[in-house]
Amino acid sequence: MPRAGLDPAAVVAAGAALADEVGLANLTMGLLAERLGVRTPSLYKHVGGQEDLNRRIAALALSEAADAVGDAIRGYAGRDALAAAARAFRAFVLAHPGRYTATIGVEPSGPDDPLATASQRLLGAFTAVLHGYEIPGPDVDHALRMLRSLCHGFATLQAANAFQWSADTDESFEWLITFTDHGLRAM
Repeated sequence: MPRAGLDPAAVVAAGAALADEVGLANLTMGLLAERLGVRTPSLYKHVGGQEDLNRRIAALALSEAADAVGDAIRGYAGRDALAAAARAFRAFVLAHPGRYTATIGVEPSGPDDPLATASQRLLGAFTAVLHGYEIPGPDVDHALRMLRSLCHGFATLQAANAFQWSADTDESFEWLITFTDHGLRAM
């Protein structure tokens, strides 16, 4: 019988929090069971194993990131929307590096996969940012990939403490936003 108060959502939330704490690569079913105060086999009543747990963490992370970016851009357009989206995404990755790592390279199993739904929501938020620019239809996919690459790259490098030189990281990020805005306007 499953432990009272433990359900798939609680297991995934605890797994995501633990991944943020120890890193996704160090998250194991045994470590999660220990954190939850249960035996490892008990977790299999709620998730199908490590791969299933990681996929569920990825869907949770994408959903949370979509909420953060979507909320941030509400009421903004153009550079203001771009800046709000980029800052929200960066803040999410910095606050949740383990769960965000789960989103990298994972593919939805189909259109009804929660991973696909969450991914589409995040993509929709970034697409809304591009509505403030005159991006030709065929170039929207390229612009989305550029935004994701810039935001992902900066945030994951910062989360890994890879910016070791003296320039202020926040100033560099604002520079990136301005540079991106100028580039999108030039399209």
